Amino acid sequence: MPQPVAVDAMGGDHGPAETVGGAVTAMREHGVPVVLVGRAGEIRRELAHHGAVGEIGVVHAEDVVPMAERGAGAVSTAASAVSATSSLGVACQLVRQGTVSALVSAGSTGAVVSCAIRGIGRAPNVLRPALAIALPTTAGGATVLIDAGATSDPTPEMVAQFALLGASYARLVLGVADPSVGLLSIGSEPGKGNRLTRRAGELLPVLPLRFHGNVEGHDVLAGTTDVIVTDGFTGNVVLKNVEGSVRATLSLVARTGAATPEALREVARLYDPETHGGAALLGLTGTVVVAHGASRAATIARACAVARDLADGGVTDRVGDHLAVEPVN
Repeated sequence: MPQPVAVDAMGGDHGPAETVGGAVTAMREHGVPVVLVGRAGEIRRELAHHGAVGEIGVVHAEDVVPMAERGAGAVSTAASAVSATSSLGVACQLVRQGTVSALVSAGSTGAVVSCAIRGIGRAPNVLRPALAIALPTTAGGATVLIDAGATSDPTPEMVAQFALLGASYARLVLGVADPSVGLLSIGSEPGKGNRLTRRAGELLPVLPLRFHGNVEGHDVLAGTTDVIVTDGFTGNVVLKNVEGSVRATLSLVARTGAATPEALREVARLYDPETHGGAALLGLTGTVVVAHGASRAATIARACAVARDLADGGVTDRVGDHLAVEPVN
């Protein structure tokens, strides 16, 4: 029997009601074995609501990392979170022990990243993990956006390494044999951008990847490159802007009084978090998928399926193998 995926039942704006519901859907509709981690009493009440008591394993964890814990605050919280008392910390331990194949959490991204680093561990030579998400493009394929929110203030060396992680992800998940990498900036000309971008732009050409050069915001969905690398602050703004723009377009069309074209609904579906489930946290020794904090049950279910597929494909280990190079300096 395949190993289950651990779900941080208490994470997210709507946990455990939505996270438990998502876990039930993942099991029943996607065939994903799941273990729910969190306050057992609350979890079992939700399982009873879905008629699923006894169908899904429950691992008790008394404490919860608040959604309000962000950035540096999450780091201090994470120190206690991995001490076997919080749902997130216990789930990370299960991954490290090999009891589960992967972790899904809709909790605070900063806390998830910090807990994963401490509780699961970074892959060899990795300076800092990064969130990768494949965005559909107008060219018909997808572009990997990395970092989509794990590290807001990385060093240039970290950004350069994010490019290696993203290129490996494009090879393994998207099947791109020789992915091109673009550095997100405010102009396509070399030397454009802030200090971080300019320094990263000096490091990328000497790495073992196909560096396209600088790309701009309008290139994100155009398929200009297979990977777009940036810092986590900018990447998260880009991701939320894409999602928001699609919703705004649907709303504006609806305000005309006309029925929303089916094709436009399909576009919205492509960029809906319910479709992609979440972002893969790359650079760890285990598989972690971070779902949107506002995730509902359907999104959690999809995140569980994504985590299962990544774990079954050995993507985490294979990304680590591709990164078996000397640290960027």
